[in-house]
Amino acid sequence: MPKREPPPWSLVLKRNSVERLKAEIFPTNLADQWQRLVDTPYEKLPEEDIVRLQWFGMYHDKPKVGTFMMRIKIPSGILSAAGLRVIGEISEQYGRNQGELTTRQNIQLHYMTLDRFPAILDRLKAVGLTTMGGCGDVVRNITGCPVAGLDRAELFDVTGLVSEAAGFFYGNREYSDLPRKHKITIAACRHQCNAPEINCIALVGTIHDRSEGFAVRVGGGQSSTPRLSRHLGVFVTREQAMPVMRAIIDVWRSTTEYRISRVKARLKFMIDDYGVEAFRDLVEARLGYKLESLSELPLPDGESDHMGIHEQKAAGRFYIGFPVYLGVMSGRQMQDLAELAAGFGGEMRLTRRQNFILTGIPKERLDEVVASVGEIGFPLHANGLYASSIGCIGDPHCNYAVTPTKEKLATIIARLVEQFGSGVADLKVNLDGCPHACAQHWTGDIGLQGTTGRGPNGQPLEAFDVILRGGLGRDAAIGRPLLRRVPSARVEDTVARLFAGYLAQRLPDESFVKFCVRMSDDALIALGNGAGETATQATV
Repeated sequence: MPKREPPPWSLVLKRNSVERLKAEIFPTNLADQWQRLVDTPYEKLPEEDIVRLQWFGMYHDKPKVGTFMMRIKIPSGILSAAGLRVIGEISEQYGRNQGELTTRQNIQLHYMTLDRFPAILDRLKAVGLTTMGGCGDVVRNITGCPVAGLDRAELFDVTGLVSEAAGFFYGNREYSDLPRKHKITIAACRHQCNAPEINCIALVGTIHDRSEGFAVRVGGGQSSTPRLSRHLGVFVTREQAMPVMRAIIDVWRSTTEYRISRVKARLKFMIDDYGVEAFRDLVEARLGYKLESLSELPLPDGESDHMGIHEQKAAGRFYIGFPVYLGVMSGRQMQDLAELAAGFGGEMRLTRRQNFILTGIPKERLDEVVASVGEIGFPLHANGLYASSIGCIGDPHCNYAVTPTKEKLATIIARLVEQFGSGVADLKVNLDGCPHACAQHWTGDIGLQGTTGRGPNGQPLEAFDVILRGGLGRDAAIGRPLLRRVPSARVEDTVARLFAGYLAQRLPDESFVKFCVRMSDDALIALGNGAGETATQATV
């Protein structure tokens, strides 16, 4: 545990520009100054106000000409037909008919302008949705199993707790002034489909001494310094869940130690510094009582994104998980899906891997729904790689991306499907255009991170680092970047060679990740590069 004294606020404000702008005008106070923002030409808006707009779920689009990405928070990905319809209408009316499903079960729209935002926020509020805290130093969208409350195999239903947590944290002024973003996930899914390994706080449903409750994991995250969350070693009852989550956040946010530098302003660094046992002591001191110990961390039964057709708890009702190519959906498609779901009293549920699930489907309408959704543009029996691959938002919208993202993922998918057909159906390809890891490249079967290489004459060249051996679940691990700065033009070949090598050399029942773990660095680099190429070659 660190022995140093926390820095004074005066030093924090001197070194951290975001803490300074929060102190000058707290971001949510812009709600009272909206007309000023609208009346100010975009090029004259203070950069501080542009940052404050993140608390309203808005990032400026690329190029910076006055339009914004708007992130709509959808707790656990559970979205009513009415909510989906409104999002689709907003997308079609203002967002050039484009929407994106995210790895935190949000929907993002682009091309929003400030003059339209208050009316849009009112329309969302009318169907129980908000953008508030979609970005910024807040509790971000609380994720979970998308079929919570419906899945016949779940340990117990956590939808009430997810709703309670979202109702408490979203827009809460006290928890909108954190050192940096904070990510929570809550589920009792036997497959742990919600990725508890890479969240700041994960409540993992378990049955302990015949009581329903949660194991607690803390300190996960990705970006440029990835960490797997660690077992806090406690069992938390349903009644203790909210106080424990608050105490964890309070311990972290109440010290200036993790506010002085944005780079270190995440819970994972506090867990690094203090260790799990000392951090647990701090949480229990904050609570004022000891928590029951839980020696073993519950592990998932297996992997599932809940794709395909499944019977729900309610007799005669089913849910169907549909793949979404590249995680992109038009506003018109959203409205058509909303109309379809409303016709049988169903909902849409968004998954972590940028797909969707329709719920509450009567047995006698299964074939009809599958056909209708296929006509809307989401065929159920598309190659499984459409469902298992993830691409960040990236180019052309994101100001951080240095390489193509959706476009590049599309060409990789096309190459793999053409060459390997259904054999590639379960491969998890996670592609990011920058180190921020929105597409979680550290934990894909094959992770790709956009970077910059050099051409033969020293000119900048779009390139990707290829990350292998990562994954979630029982053998969770942060991957390793083994092939560096692979020119973008060669990425499809590199990925195809890696998978072909796996098919040729795998052991019986060996997964791609276990194959990569078994193989040496040099062997994997040789596979990826092909004959006559060196491991570090970055030019064409």
